Amino acid sequence: MKLPCSILVVGSGGREHALVRALLQSPAKPRVVCAPGNAGIAQDVACCSVAADDIAGLLALAQREQIEFVVVGPEVPLSLGLVDQLEKIGIPAYGPKAVGARLEASKIFTKQLLLKYKIPTAAAGCFSEVAPALAYLRTRPIPIVIKADGLAAGKGVVVAQTLTEAEAAVRAMLDGGKFGSAGHQVLIEDCLYGEETSLLVVVSGRDYVTLPTSQDHKRIGDGDTGPNTGGMGAYSPAEVVTPALLERIDREIVRPSVDAIAAEGIEFRGTLFIGIMLTPTGPSVLEYNTRFGDPETQVVLPRLATDVLALLWAAARGELTTITLAVKPEAALCVVIAARGYPDAYPKGDVIAFPPAATLPPSTFVYHAGTAKNSSGQIVTNGGRVLGVTALAPTLRAAADRAYAACDQITCAAKYFRRDIGARQLHRQ
Repeated sequence: MKLPCSILVVGSGGREHALVRALLQSPAKPRVVCAPGNAGIAQDVACCSVAADDIAGLLALAQREQIEFVVVGPEVPLSLGLVDQLEKIGIPAYGPKAVGARLEASKIFTKQLLLKYKIPTAAAGCFSEVAPALAYLRTRPIPIVIKADGLAAGKGVVVAQTLTEAEAAVRAMLDGGKFGSAGHQVLIEDCLYGEETSLLVVVSGRDYVTLPTSQDHKRIGDGDTGPNTGGMGAYSPAEVVTPALLERIDREIVRPSVDAIAAEGIEFRGTLFIGIMLTPTGPSVLEYNTRFGDPETQVVLPRLATDVLALLWAAARGELTTITLAVKPEAALCVVIAARGYPDAYPKGDVIAFPPAATLPPSTFVYHAGTAKNSSGQIVTNGGRVLGVTALAPTLRAAADRAYAACDQITCAAKYFRRDIGARQLHRQ
């Protein structure tokens, strides 16, 4: 299989930094460009200041740079039809077209698909007006989950612990415009109990490859306290997903999901990210995303021994059956360094001081997410989630020790990170 020589990665977060580094490691030694990128990505490849949602600008960039393959990181350009438009000008891309991206862009669309094909998921109701939503709430058990239908950067979910909190969340979304157009409709779901896990599935039509298991930490505070975020850390493998359980998830969720999407006439070529709750009665789907997860990507990609470029290229071309997945035995753990105040208001522009690379623990990588350069050329904070510090090691405990040692070496005025990433699994050992 001849691999492309020039690649454009779209996006500016830690996920995209991990993708860039994985693609650079391909034996094909491709030229990689990123748009818009960030201060850390710019240390590895050329970055072009074209926003991820500037579809016309990205098309022009791809043509100007003679790009042979585009890897789309975030959900917004997918939902805006970037892959559709690239196909029209003859440039292959990894990522679903807009109709497939709707599986993430509309939680209601996904819920209806799950229910139609009897894929395990929580009972739910869909609403666009406050009164019927409140009436439904009063018939359901508490706690309960309220989700904005559309894209809300991983923050459009409220797990309400009381009826009062649930009612306030519904009003804030439907009447108060808390999430803008994303919250014009809401999904009210029964709360599922258990541990969460994430599966990243590379899909090409009805063919798929399931990547190593991982577990994310959504809440801002230690002990899974405080509001939900885009993700404060992750680790892989998630040993709670035993081989027998993974086989059950494949049989009851992954294969039925891939088949259901194809049965709906959606030619899906990209990542199907399946959020799963491991309930006492079995695995159940929480959500689909249609791109690599963040920060799950930062722990899954470093564990792949397979050429990532060959994997993504084969999926985009409908040749996924030619790929055999190989996984390194090491565990990986990622700690997200955020700006204090995230996921609410947080400062930008704080200078970040990094230790010399030689002093970092072995097999430790610092992926940049919300970073930029100031007028003096210093790297500064430019987002809520700033860095993802990932370490590989023979055991999860050793990976955690390495990642946290590196976090402690990085200084920044507003630095904040959880101290318990991986704790559930470590306490089981």
